[in-house]
Amino acid sequence: MKLVRFGERGSEKPGVVGQDGLLRDLSEHVADIAAEALGDLDALKGIDLDSLPLVDQDVRIGACVGNIGKFICVGLNYSDHAAEAGMTVPPEPIIFTKYNSAICGPNDPIIIPRGSEKTDWEVELAVVIGKMAKYVSEKDALDYVAGYAICNDVSERAYQTERSGQWVKGKSCDNFGPFGPWLVTPDEVSDIDSLDMWLDVNGERMQSGTTETMVYKVPYLISYLSQFFTLYPGDVISTGTPPGVGMGMTPPKYLKAGDIVTLGIKGLGEQSQTCVDDE
Repeated sequence: MKLVRFGERGSEKPGVVGQDGLLRDLSEHVADIAAEALGDLDALKGIDLDSLPLVDQDVRIGACVGNIGKFICVGLNYSDHAAEAGMTVPPEPIIFTKYNSAICGPNDPIIIPRGSEKTDWEVELAVVIGKMAKYVSEKDALDYVAGYAICNDVSERAYQTERSGQWVKGKSCDNFGPFGPWLVTPDEVSDIDSLDMWLDVNGERMQSGTTETMVYKVPYLISYLSQFFTLYPGDVISTGTPPGVGMGMTPPKYLKAGDIVTLGIKGLGEQSQTCVDDE
């Protein structure tokens, strides 16, 4: 299934993409695409999706999971991205978070913070947890996955790396986490280790990669994180980015108001964001 949340920000409704490719309303069956529903996706599998009410196809699409508890990100998790950043692959995953105020719909604008000169892009595969995971083995880790989605891990590099403290302040500005359009259940993702990924700025290809070069794979990341804290349904793990970020270019290239960022991952859909200055 391709699960969707649609409507005005803060008032999104649950939806699903039917076999005909059209968005349909799931409100009669679940209150939201959030923890409770994610823990019992089997209950949705018997629904005749094409019999559900159609939704205006031009409606705003929200973040594909609601009421997210933890939004966990992994840094330098692609060998070719680490090389372009001039850094070595870490001996253990680099972990940071995005605060929930950063999470937005896949086509909502990227808001460039006041004074920012180094707002950057990162296409990433995100993993959504479907049941409580604590001390999970790597062998069993995929049993805890509700689905997969796209995240643009928008980053302000000066805030992230040139000012003291943690990365989080360069990762959590408003609308720095476009997420969706769909939450795709695992049965529709044939091989998470060979998904093509891409990102364009103003129509120019910047990132072109594959999850094949991910250093710490999805099962390892779920198992690793679950050794330190419990993962709950609706928690999100964004797993890192391939090469082609603005910071790694010579000279570096960053986003400005009016730029259009489009990105996608094979089988998981596409996003498009227009950059705007913060008010």
